[in-house]
Amino acid sequence: MSASGDDPEASPRRVRRPGGLQPGPDPAELARREHQERLEREEREGQGESTGTLLDTLRVAVVMLDTSGRVLLWSPLAEEVLGWAGEHIVGRRVGGLFGASDDAPDQGDPEHAEQVLSEVLRDGRWSGILSLRHRDGHAVQVETRASLLVDGDGRPFVLASMVETSRLRTLEHDLGALDSLFDASPLGVAIFDRELRYIRVNEALAAMNGLPVADHIGRTVAEILDEQTAADLTALQRDVLATGRPVIDLVSLAPRGRGHRSLSYHRLTDRAGRVLGISATVIDVTERVEAAAKVERARRRLALLNDVSSRIAGELDVRRSAEELARALVPTFSDYSGVILHAEVADGGDLPSVPYSDSTPMRQLGAHAVRWGPEVHEMIRQGQPISFTRKSIFGTVLTSGQPRLVSSERELLATTFPGDPKVQAAMALGIHSLLVLPLRARGVVLGLLVVSRARGREPFDHDDLALAMDLANRAGAALDNARLYVREREGALMLQRTLLPQSVPEPPGVGVAFRYVPGSSGAEVGGDWFDVIPLAGGRVAFVVGDVMGHGLGAAATMGRLRTAVRTLAGLDMPPDELLRRVNDLGDDLARGQAEGWMATAVYAVYDPSTRRCAIAQAGHLPPILVQPEQGADGGDGEDGDGCPDPLPGDGGERWEARLIDLPAGVPLGVGGVRFETTELEVPDGTVLVLYTDGLVESRRHDIGDGLDRLRKTLCRPMDSLEEVCDDVLNTMEPGREPDDVALLMARLGGLPAGSTASWTFPAEPSAVRLARRRVRDTLVEWGLPTLADVTVLLVSELVTNSLRYAHGPIGVRMVRGSSLLVEVSDPLPDPPMEREATAEDEGGRGLQLVARASRRWGTRHGPLGKTVWFELALP
Repeated sequence: MSASGDDPEASPRRVRRPGGLQPGPDPAELARREHQERLEREEREGQGESTGTLLDTLRVAVVMLDTSGRVLLWSPLAEEVLGWAGEHIVGRRVGGLFGASDDAPDQGDPEHAEQVLSEVLRDGRWSGILSLRHRDGHAVQVETRASLLVDGDGRPFVLASMVETSRLRTLEHDLGALDSLFDASPLGVAIFDRELRYIRVNEALAAMNGLPVADHIGRTVAEILDEQTAADLTALQRDVLATGRPVIDLVSLAPRGRGHRSLSYHRLTDRAGRVLGISATVIDVTERVEAAAKVERARRRLALLNDVSSRIAGELDVRRSAEELARALVPTFSDYSGVILHAEVADGGDLPSVPYSDSTPMRQLGAHAVRWGPEVHEMIRQGQPISFTRKSIFGTVLTSGQPRLVSSERELLATTFPGDPKVQAAMALGIHSLLVLPLRARGVVLGLLVVSRARGREPFDHDDLALAMDLANRAGAALDNARLYVREREGALMLQRTLLPQSVPEPPGVGVAFRYVPGSSGAEVGGDWFDVIPLAGGRVAFVVGDVMGHGLGAAATMGRLRTAVRTLAGLDMPPDELLRRVNDLGDDLARGQAEGWMATAVYAVYDPSTRRCAIAQAGHLPPILVQPEQGADGGDGEDGDGCPDPLPGDGGERWEARLIDLPAGVPLGVGGVRFETTELEVPDGTVLVLYTDGLVESRRHDIGDGLDRLRKTLCRPMDSLEEVCDDVLNTMEPGREPDDVALLMARLGGLPAGSTASWTFPAEPSAVRLARRRVRDTLVEWGLPTLADVTVLLVSELVTNSLRYAHGPIGVRMVRGSSLLVEVSDPLPDPPMEREATAEDEGGRGLQLVARASRRWGTRHGPLGKTVWFELALP
């Protein structure tokens, strides 16, 4: 290579190929071809065809020089690296490219070029970094390798290859990072060829597999790992190799099941898109999986605690609470579960007060299993008595209050008593792990919670024991709450049953049927009540009421209210006056001065002799009258009140049920509003229906819908009031409020013909004689001559009193029913006064005589005066 350089812009000259004597191709033509091929290659790359290789990345430029430094061959990549076209360089010396920044290569650093060429010619090779000038003037650092070669004719030439140092350093950095990843990374890394053989593996993965690095190279996972793991991994590797779909962070068991690993696979391709193999990254995630398992286990335990607590907290029945507890634990926590309670606790009695012994009555209240069969029923049959010895595991847990973990066959045999068939059934079921837990409340053991696991499931551990004990503590408190609720509810129901009538009288002309339904178990006992009260003169009073609130207080208030109504009803006052008097009692009926009270009621009085009914209500739902429809023409499916057509077999008679239009009034205990009495004349056979709001109220519908449903149910023949009562209760909406229901039905009718007799006498002395004669004649006509003497005596006394003190007509009425009723009325409103007559008094003994000779007697006010009445028992 000469120190001087020719002008690269001069015309090119032909050169000889180093392989022979033939003239070489035109350098310009070679450059043109290389340029065209480069354009075509770039076009293909732009169309998405990846044809690049590692050499394309490095861009290795090749230059051929003769021994004088003149360029014989200038490759297209040399043109790309330095910007000089082949037609400008071939045939010229390269000294001008060294170190100069001028546009002419002849003004470079020829001395450096001469030095490099000399070393090549002397040593046969040279390597180093050259700073060459790009055509646009900037310096290009290239890593150069030059060798002295000889062609076929024996002529020497220099062949040099050049790579830009920036590209080479980038590649070296990439290779260094790859080496560092393999050598220093704690992750297991491997490269597999297309035959899925290891071609490179780092020490971390080799340590995970338990073999040296050298034992991996050239072998597949089938030759390194256990059969099952290798089969799974091989299928995974083949899929990645075939489809190119990567696998990222796939957690699987480690070889031979020792821990867990995270696997990631990617397919490897070169820059031309050819598949080279796959890469693998393996991470030991055993600790991560175990930590996640602990977190999940804790989450499941909290979920189980929450589920069990929510399922048993809302139950207010001991048996249902025990059943829900047993059901909630299977299969989430155990395969079999049972709840065993002291017999008194199961029945809502007192807490156990004496130590547990062999004779303590225990009962299986709750039981559940993953599957049922004869052995399971033998082991945990619901309702069966449970026996044990005091020294058994059951007895020890009951007396000490400490839980036990049973994990051996010997301990299992000692759970109850020797030869217990329940234990034999447990062993036949393959039970190998058992927890016996005390159910405690307020420091007292109520019973046992027994859970077990059968073969195929991990045994209980101490963490399970701690969780189960927490469950048992919560369950014990819930069971005790249910026990207390049952006790209070039973006491309230007992009080309510004693305060309600057990039977009701049925005076002549009246038929009665009634029902009382306590609220559902989710609600406390209410204050609904009813009563049927016989009154003087064959009349009868019907009353239905509802005390606001629930519980023992409401039941007690209901009892006091019923007593007050019964007492005031005996005074024969109108319905509105009776309600006013009850309301005036105020706080005497209340549960407490501060709490106050309120109740609704409807009170009706029916007189069979006149077929009239007087009704008043205090904020209560309106009564219903059911009777055959008058003037029914039938045929359109429903009448104007919404009653359906009569069914076949009903004789074609249409019945109607209508609400009685009454002044509503205000509830008792409110005050400030007067009550009003409404009088009705009712035909024989009419049915009066009184009820409380629990019969018609619903969460989902308006109370008006409930009233319509009740009326439609009552539009039917009233042959049997008992059947009608049952039908009404059966049609109650399922979504109704869980409240008490009181239902009272009364068929109203007149007395039989000839059962009454009445007269009116002028206020004259002859009235006594006439009254005595008419009374005696009537009694003989009725076939009651044995009552004639006493009846005539008492009537004469009462008529005499009326003549003495009253000034107006005197009425006498007799009614024959279940007894003989006699009434004497006059215009004087003041009631007669009974007094003690002395031996010297000629009068004053009339009322004493009435009181002693009659079964009962009394007075009542009427619109025009008073009435004195007495009853005599029929013979």
